[in-house]
Amino acid sequence: MDAELERKLRLHGQEHLILSNKKAPSPAFIRDIGTIDFEEVTASYAAASNNNNDDRKIGETGSTSASSMVPVDPSYYESVSEAGPDKQKRYFDLALEAVSRNEVGLICLAGGMGTRLGVPYPKGMYDIGLPSGKSLYQVQLEKTQRVVTMAKESTGRDCAVPVFVMTSEHTKDSTEAFFKEHNHFGMDPKDVVLFEQRMIPCLDNAGKVIRESRDKVARSPDGNGGLYWALHNEGVLEAMAKRGVKYVHVYCVDNVLVKVADPLFLGYCIDKGAEAGNKVVEKAFPDEAVGVVCKVNDRIQVVEYSEIPKDVSERREDNGKLAFRAANICNHFFTTEFLQRVCREHLKELPQHMAHKKIPFYDAESDATEKPTSNNGVKLEKFVFDVFEFARDGKFVVWECLREDEFSPLKNADGPGKADTPTTAREALYALHKKYVESAGGEVAVPAGGGVPVVEISPLLSYAEENLGQLVKGRKLEAPVQLG
Repeated sequence: MDAELERKLRLHGQEHLILSNKKAPSPAFIRDIGTIDFEEVTASYAAASNNNNDDRKIGETGSTSASSMVPVDPSYYESVSEAGPDKQKRYFDLALEAVSRNEVGLICLAGGMGTRLGVPYPKGMYDIGLPSGKSLYQVQLEKTQRVVTMAKESTGRDCAVPVFVMTSEHTKDSTEAFFKEHNHFGMDPKDVVLFEQRMIPCLDNAGKVIRESRDKVARSPDGNGGLYWALHNEGVLEAMAKRGVKYVHVYCVDNVLVKVADPLFLGYCIDKGAEAGNKVVEKAFPDEAVGVVCKVNDRIQVVEYSEIPKDVSERREDNGKLAFRAANICNHFFTTEFLQRVCREHLKELPQHMAHKKIPFYDAESDATEKPTSNNGVKLEKFVFDVFEFARDGKFVVWECLREDEFSPLKNADGPGKADTPTTAREALYALHKKYVESAGGEVAVPAGGGVPVVEISPLLSYAEENLGQLVKGRKLEAPVQLG
């Protein structure tokens, strides 16, 4: 280890790496720690440690006070259930017009592995058990193609919606191979662009970098808020600018019901002249474990459920609805101009958050990697929604959709009492598609044994019930039903 590297390590309190390397020397380990910006690591750990004292957190213990929280203003909040047919058509047409001008792009957040699902591959590749065997990626890319088809039918223009997939060191190669193996599910390869978020060092509870193996330190993705560093440093914003993309829909790969490039959401945001927007669902009950969008100290932000006092979470409006009901589902709209401004002016302002984890560590004495049984360190991460506060006054909007139509995340493997599983995701899709059939004038027979009838509609046939009337109107269908 050269003297300059040793100096940096001592300067930033990382002398343990010097001692560890002396006990178990490794040129690869030296090269790995030589790539770390220890000044940034030290500053990030300090910022995350002090986060409870930041003025984004309210109250002496980090909880949010009743007086500081203000519900989302009705002037920039609209619900799909309250927007009438005329408004919905205006929004829909506005979005399809933007799509037809090649002004819409997608960002799919897909940096995580399917660890909790019990599989060693990226979550987007997961097959939830649909009759078609389609993965999450295939469902989403086919929805993208359907939006393009609708735009072409509406305007007569050839167009495309590029999908920028944010991967990580753990997921990029396998995701790239998966798309190639399946011919990008019918999309032009140039319209499916992969990029990587940063991998940053994991730290112990005292802020010391953890050595994972003889040859490398432990690293993890920098959270979905790492998107903004990646947009700037991986050339994504430049690529969008070259393609003329003005509007971006950001979503998580794990939601099987997600409406990618949703014309209602995009059209609403465009109509309102928004530079940032958030799609939400109505919070189901006061203590539901979801973050809510609101204003705190005049800043738009997402406040976690654990930070909201009971009396605030239970507060209701005159109509009986929860005052703080805008539940965040990681589904966002941004203009590329706004993203450029965030990356140019605000990257260093994004708050750091700590996630306490069990992190494997290397024992130089035994020359082995140990797996802890309890949390022994932290992973630092940023959140994608922490940029909302940078939207100019009146340029941030909220669109409330129906949970049963658009939100069924996949987090856990199937098991007794578990939520957000392949089964819950699959059944949510079946229920939605059954509703589409019935809305189009058809009927689906309920299985003799009860339960959710199996109904799957290809996204290439119908994005949200359009195109179905000619196939199902006046018909009674027996499950399993597969259309398209």
